[in-house]
Amino acid sequence: MTDRARLIPIIVACPLLLQNLDTSIMATALPSIARSLGVEALHLNLAITSYLLSLAVFLPASGWLADRFGTRRVFCAAIVLFSAGSALCGLATSLPQLVLFRVIQGMGGAMMVPVGRLILLRSVPPARMVAAMVWFTVPGAVGRLAGPLLGGLVVTVASWRWIFLLNVPFGIVGVFCALAFIEDTQEPHDARFDLPGFLLLSIGLVGMVGGFDTAGRGLVAQPVTFGLIGCGALALVAYWFYSRRHPEPIIDPLLLRFRAYRTAVVGGMPLRIALGASPFLLPLMLQLGFGLTPLASGSISVATAVGSLSVRALMGPAIRRIGFRRLLIGATLVTGCFYASYGLFSPATPHALIFVVLLFGGLFNSLAMVTLNTLGYSDMPKPQMSRATALASMAQQLSISVGVAFAASLLTLTAYLNGGSAAHLIARDFSPAFFVVGGLTLCSLLFFVKLAHNEGDELRQR
Repeated sequence: MTDRARLIPIIVACPLLLQNLDTSIMATALPSIARSLGVEALHLNLAITSYLLSLAVFLPASGWLADRFGTRRVFCAAIVLFSAGSALCGLATSLPQLVLFRVIQGMGGAMMVPVGRLILLRSVPPARMVAAMVWFTVPGAVGRLAGPLLGGLVVTVASWRWIFLLNVPFGIVGVFCALAFIEDTQEPHDARFDLPGFLLLSIGLVGMVGGFDTAGRGLVAQPVTFGLIGCGALALVAYWFYSRRHPEPIIDPLLLRFRAYRTAVVGGMPLRIALGASPFLLPLMLQLGFGLTPLASGSISVATAVGSLSVRALMGPAIRRIGFRRLLIGATLVTGCFYASYGLFSPATPHALIFVVLLFGGLFNSLAMVTLNTLGYSDMPKPQMSRATALASMAQQLSISVGVAFAASLLTLTAYLNGGSAAHLIARDFSPAFFVVGGLTLCSLLFFVKLAHNEGDELRQR
């Protein structure tokens, strides 16, 4: 690939750098933020899920906005909104304020990632997509790599507020690079914005995720939890029937008729739920369960990102020699085993051993995710790309949001079964949660084994 062809994937992946840096830093800093705001550490999962849920709610509009106003213009505006939300988060003085500002931050993030991916899909020919996707993962892996260490360092020597304020200069650099190197593309688009569909979908997602996020943890009364879940489910069912009759729905479920795309979106959900749960559980286990400092926790957690970054050297040769289907099945199987193995860690486990296990876990998880994200668009017609990226990104963020809520509920349950409480977590409370997360990952194999043996062969060319 030429230098410019490499630059485009890296630039459009800047949002992944910002998001992964933000998420991984915050996960490391959760106990410190909880002490500062006077809340339980597990209650801060609201600050994570509110951001992820905001992403899922506003993602459906990204495809329409990109087609209507141009990809580069929407991409830059999204980075600006994300950075402004980050600055506000750094000024928050209570949990409700932090949750509100995370929602604003998520509105920007909702447009950054899918529009960036759309720029990539429109700019890179299919024969070079594997190489482009590998370069696309680099900034995100750098964010995961720097996040735990940076978060531990910031919390140790300064205030947790700087974990949000640090996003602002990165956002400025991202905007300047996009304006300098990315051409603006705009598809002919006369369709009106599907406001009724957007509202139905938003109510459905907020109700379902909000209900599961508060279930069994005393944040709201149980009737409120059941009411949220019920309203959310009804709204999603209503949207399904509504979208079947609408000529231009904001999210088109009929896109799932494409087998590779359906496998990536639906089949990848258990894998992505685990991807959301593990980074939430790991820093809490190391700090609250094992008694490590934020800096020591970040120094160990960074191993996952090191393994993820290492995938760039392996991805191309692995796909060409093994093929998409076998690589996806094998990497997912090994990833599930690694997630479960985290539950075997104890305060007496050597830190070097934990680091090595996390490193290989990150490597195989990244192999599975890059393979899945590349294969998912192999059978998608180009006119449908903008809507396909919006639906896939929405499902991805929704899965990760559910993963965080699922992990918090698992910890609450295991602490109760062990005779303790979520306010005073100990090391043994984390093991069952990781075992469940590892088992959940393997559910994706039920979809992956149904892929054709030659699935994605056209993408195996250099």
